[in-house]
Amino acid sequence: MAECKTSFHSDGLDNILVLDRTQHLDEPDILYPFALDELLCRHAGKGGPAVCHLWRHPRGFVMGLRDSRLPHAAEAQKWLESLGYSTAVRSTGGAAVPLDLGVVNISLILPKEGFGDKYFRSDYERMYQLIKLALQNTGYMVDKGEIDGAYCPGDYDLSIGGIKFCGIAQRRQAHAFVVQAFVICEGSGKESAGLVRSFYECAALGVAHADHPVVTEDKMGSLEELASLGSSVGSDAAQVFIESIKQVIRGRQSELSLEQTASGLWLPEPEQVHAVIHTLRERYGIKA
Repeated sequence: MAECKTSFHSDGLDNILVLDRTQHLDEPDILYPFALDELLCRHAGKGGPAVCHLWRHPRGFVMGLRDSRLPHAAEAQKWLESLGYSTAVRSTGGAAVPLDLGVVNISLILPKEGFGDKYFRSDYERMYQLIKLALQNTGYMVDKGEIDGAYCPGDYDLSIGGIKFCGIAQRRQAHAFVVQAFVICEGSGKESAGLVRSFYECAALGVAHADHPVVTEDKMGSLEELASLGSSVGSDAAQVFIESIKQVIRGRQSELSLEQTASGLWLPEPEQVHAVIHTLRERYGIKA
């Protein structure tokens, strides 16, 4: 494990470019940011810069591959869409997650730096450190470890006082990878958990022992609820968190390295992103 630690600069967050799309809310398709990540990841694998992509979606619901195989997943998806949700099955790991403007999504898009997939857990750790640093001024301890009863459960559930506010997943390509985190900043964790629980009740209807997370409504919370984020400055918790993330990243940028890194930044045209969206829906979409 010592080799792994020496393979990264300090906490592994040096000279990453910030792409803040948290105010870009015109694209209705929830797959747009995932497709953008896919393209930026390909570019990073060809020598492009590391990027921290921040984004939000006004009303989305993403499912994991395992969720898409539940017997009534198509009916559950139609029910969500009738409520105005843009839905999709994501290529990253994890399970069902609802998204709204109170949820800030972070994508760390990084080259593999010659270590392949040998130390993939260190990439989860990098995201954990970023979020923990962004919240250090709240005075609350951010813990990691699976929270029983939370949605999208995993070893890197992030929690405060035993209540989950963040989940982390990965998408790995040949020469680069994306670590994605959803961070519930505002709103009611109980309400979002209730929505996910209703989705599973619909998608797994009639199956006694369906393979899906058993969600309870008391294990999810927002940073607004758990850490009073934003209350002391009179700002929205989501915006406070976004600025905190950017402050951590910018504190690890050197002027010379940033200038060299920024010269390699490339952003795809919307048509390119939509082409990847089509491919993702064909490959991972729920078949009726």
